[in-house]
Amino acid sequence: MAEQSQNQKDQQEQGEQGEQDRGLVSRIGPVEIDWPRSIGYYGGIALATSLELIQPPLAIFIAAVPLFKMLNSPKASLPRRFVAQLLDGAAKPVGGSAEATVRLKSEPPQRKLSIMEEARQMANKSRGQKALEKPGTR
Repeated sequence: MAEQSQNQKDQQEQGEQGEQDRGLVSRIGPVEIDWPRSIGYYGGIALATSLELIQPPLAIFIAAVPLFKMLNSPKASLPRRFVAQLLDGAAKPVGGSAEATVRLKSEPPQRKLSIMEEARQMANKSRGQKALEKPGTR
């Protein structure tokens, strides 16, 4: 029961977030990329490394945190989920609990109609309306 209400809250937040992220988030296959957050995240890592605030091995680990999060899929095998959760736990001290900037999406992306498909759809719709208006003229 509590899990169901949590799912409803998550869906509502995703809907609100979807409106804010329109044009800023893109999908490449099953991977969704939040461009402004990703550029800020990886740019911050690059800046901290170039200013020698963090060492390159630590920067590589921090940069891999979103990839660790993507490994933890409910459909994944038990060993893969174990390793993913182990790495995710290790990433907590360096901000691993933050929102993912690159994430996997389970549902397929919605395909937009091409110009030709849209034109065909409009033509078929207008033919259907004409056939209803003038039966027997075809």
